[in-house]
Amino acid sequence: MVLAALLPLIVLVAVQVPLLPGALVLVGYGVLVLAATITMMYLGYARYEDPSVHQVPPRMGRRWFRRRASPRSRAFPALPVDPCVTLLVAVRDEEEGIEQCVRTMVGSDYPNLEVIVIDDASTDGTADVLRRLSAELNFTVIYKTVNRGKKHALTDGVSIASGQVLAFTDSDCVLASDALARCVHALVTNPDFGAVSGHARALNADETVLTRAQDTWYDGQFRVAKAAEATFGSVSCVSGPLAVFRRDAIVNYLPAWANDTFLGREFRFATDRQLTGYVLGQVWKGQELKRQYADSPLVADHNHPERLWRVGYVRSAHVWTTVPAKFRPFLKQQIRWKKSFIRNLCFTGTFMWRRGLGAAILFYGHALFVMVAPLMAVRHLIWAPMNGLFVLTALYLCGVLTKGFAWAIAFKISNPGTSRWRYRPLMSLLGSVLLSWLLPYSMATIRRGTWARGAE
Repeated sequence: MVLAALLPLIVLVAVQVPLLPGALVLVGYGVLVLAATITMMYLGYARYEDPSVHQVPPRMGRRWFRRRASPRSRAFPALPVDPCVTLLVAVRDEEEGIEQCVRTMVGSDYPNLEVIVIDDASTDGTADVLRRLSAELNFTVIYKTVNRGKKHALTDGVSIASGQVLAFTDSDCVLASDALARCVHALVTNPDFGAVSGHARALNADETVLTRAQDTWYDGQFRVAKAAEATFGSVSCVSGPLAVFRRDAIVNYLPAWANDTFLGREFRFATDRQLTGYVLGQVWKGQELKRQYADSPLVADHNHPERLWRVGYVRSAHVWTTVPAKFRPFLKQQIRWKKSFIRNLCFTGTFMWRRGLGAAILFYGHALFVMVAPLMAVRHLIWAPMNGLFVLTALYLCGVLTKGFAWAIAFKISNPGTSRWRYRPLMSLLGSVLLSWLLPYSMATIRRGTWARGAE
């Protein structure tokens, strides 16, 4: 079905490209995009297995792990059947939405659960809402008087957490009652999993055209992109709406995460990619990071061995997050994400090639497409019209929309009975025509940082 959806683009390229200058570049880029789309959808639909249902063997083979793992990193101690889980959220100025979030956290049907909420010096009525809820519900609140950012807030929460499993969510999210239990079961069933991501969708999907488009994009990024990475045990981003870690896989690296610097300044964005990178790359980066923060109680109290963990994705663990309904907050969010992408590429990109061919191709291939996208936009949307090559511009836009329709088909397959698939090509068009330009801007302003997430 994907090939059928892409067939018009293939025909157009075959007929028109030889007549255009720079045909080799266009053909090469087009072939790579087609191959990447088809490969990811094949992996996501044909090869992915939900780790909460049964044990998932490493796709790259156990011999690969044994050859590259030290004796200390080969052993993966099993978790108990019902490990203690600490579910944490950091919040700042979320007076309107925090009650719904906290109620779904406390309402999780996992039995052995501890919930911790950290109020990072809110200036509105958030603290009052939390005081009222804490008198009714069973959870712990930490009230901070000085705002230091989300990463510091969560790290402070972990310092009093007792869970063998640490789970994080965002303050604008709503969890399915069984979502946490499914993620924990995935870790218990697969002892070599250090972390898993849930499956996020838009909570306010029906609010505007923009939120409908984002909902379809979220579904594809999880159902296809994360599922493809999960087939190699190397999901590159355990996303904030529901990120679940084994304590021994991440706790020693939280001080490094909270105090992360980039280009000589504190990097305040609470990047989920960077946190995931500490699980993926601790065999190669872990000892150095722990030495830097050896005095931190999170390192000194229990120094866990560096292990070659797998990182997975649990499709059946559903969580809904509030997405930007207006264009300006949407652009701000995209800029934050691109800054996090740039920072993490300089960390995870230094070792991802060690995790096997499949994981490396997906990671570096994605990075290549993100970095090349602004150049392709300039070439096809500015240079080509200025030189009278309108056919080249038309081909580019046709290719973007055709790829968008392929993703729309994937959404339709995963979500039968909904007509929201029609908005997916719009997201592809936004990504190529507008959002790709944000990468150079994000690079130029990457030293600026802020806590606020803002989806209004």
